[in-house]
Amino acid sequence: MNQIPIWQRLLALLTYLLPWSDALPFGRALFAVFPWLRLLQWPALPLLFLQQAVPFGSFVLFLVLYLAVVRNPQVPQYLRFNALQAILLDILLVVVSLGFNVLLSPLGDSIVLRTLNNTVFIGSLAVLLYAVLQSLRGKEVDLPTISEAVRMQL
Repeated sequence: MNQIPIWQRLLALLTYLLPWSDALPFGRALFAVFPWLRLLQWPALPLLFLQQAVPFGSFVLFLVLYLAVVRNPQVPQYLRFNALQAILLDILLVVVSLGFNVLLSPLGDSIVLRTLNNTVFIGSLAVLLYAVLQSLRGKEVDLPTISEAVRMQL
């Protein structure tokens, strides 16, 4: 059986910080009610600072991750798979965020919008915790539709 080295597991884990940084804004209402949840922001802080410090930081990070890792055949397959999966999760979160901003902005700060934001945040947290745990175990993160799309691209 082919064992994944620990350095690849840790780097695969780090790729999931990209979608986590975009999932954090959905948790604002939960952070206000449960202040201890703010501890979940700490892993993404360096990434958030980088995204704010560099103009179009999110896009630059996306391009670097895509071109330097996903499209580089010299990078191990395990890292490429996890990086592309993290990118697709990030794209999904960005699209949901844009949809919320455009379609649900007339609702203001209603209970419906807070509930939807909390649902996206908790769902993202669950998916990313699963991805992190599987990455640490050296297993392939199998997310039904997203993993299939990643396999088709690689």
